Amino acid sequence: MTEALTQDAFLDGKVRVWQPRTGYRAATDPVFLAACVPARAGQTVLELGCGVGVASLCLHARVAGLHLTGVEIQPEYAALARRNGAENGAALAVVEADIAALPADLRAQRFDHVIANPPYYAAHGPEAQDKTRDRALREDTPLSVWLDVALRRCRDGGHISIIHLTERLPDLLAGLSGRASCAVLPLAARAQRPARRVIVQARKGGRAPLVLLPPLVIHEGETHPGDGEFFTAPVRALMRAAGGLDLQAMARG
Repeated sequence: MTEALTQDAFLDGKVRVWQPRTGYRAATDPVFLAACVPARAGQTVLELGCGVGVASLCLHARVAGLHLTGVEIQPEYAALARRNGAENGAALAVVEADIAALPADLRAQRFDHVIANPPYYAAHGPEAQDKTRDRALREDTPLSVWLDVALRRCRDGGHISIIHLTERLPDLLAGLSGRASCAVLPLAARAQRPARRVIVQARKGGRAPLVLLPPLVIHEGETHPGDGEFFTAPVRALMRAAGGLDLQAMARG
């Protein structure tokens, strides 16, 4: 099976993961997601739809002493997440299950943090040729269910962090309304460009008004002059030095 996999580095090599050579492959989104989680040593974290475990392992690289649990529906990705957790020295327990039908022992638990990178594309859209990629990217389970599961598994006062397309922001806020206070971080590829993705962080039971934060600009300049990354300084700190973004502090001003 090894020839069908690649081992890829994240956070400047602090995290190394095996993932399929073809099919769904993690890129920058789980790194951004992990950077925004306000976790502290000793806390519990649940990742819904963990794939090969990149977000959880990037969070582990930034915050030691976390108790991590991932839920993944696809057996091959769940197996890789277990392998990646072990090889990165992380206490990552991976449950192979549909998030809409979690096992009873998991339904009995509450977590300090719940994180997710739900599928981006609508159920009725064109299919990807690779079936595992299609299942990872297509919204078979409605976003409202992802949000409901996240809220149910999060303890009161805990945080839910989700990265998604900007066009789904109304759905995200509708699903959290009345049950959590929210801060929204837009992610823009370049200055003066529309933000195509957002990170929504919700505090369960919070009553504070919605906060729309200034966008995080990912790349310097108007175009790439070559093959380099050209990250802005704040993004370079996230991508290379395992830095974090404190959305709660930013929301307080």
